[in-house]
Amino acid sequence: MAISNPPADGGALSEMNTTPLIDVMLVLLVMFIITVPVATHSTDMDLPRPCVENCPDIPFDQVKNKLVLTAQDELLWNGRPISERQLATLLYQTVRITPEPQLHFEPDPAASYKRLATHAQPGSRQRSDQFRLRR
Repeated sequence: MAISNPPADGGALSEMNTTPLIDVMLVLLVMFIITVPVATHSTDMDLPRPCVENCPDIPFDQVKNKLVLTAQDELLWNGRPISERQLATLLYQTVRITPEPQLHFEPDPAASYKRLATHAQPGSRQRSDQFRLRR
């Protein structure tokens, strides 16, 4: 800390003590340096790609669609079996419709948790606002 002698005539000091300000700025700088690498960290994920070739045309409802995960880990779209690539294609198509149709996800209680976790947020992958999870 800086130490200064008071003036000989007993008047007030005209200098401001900047040591606390510098201490605060150094603490903030250290916190910024520590948190920046954490904020820029990212994780790469392999998401299913939409079907482009040899994909059967699967109709979807303009108002509400139901995605079911059966106990045998099979995906059903409005009662019809589909693959993961077809699911990605259907999600891609439905989120681009105005107004966006509702998507009801109904996993069977006996379905595997890993498969459920993979498909529990299909709406969030495509930024869907109409995703509903049913039990």
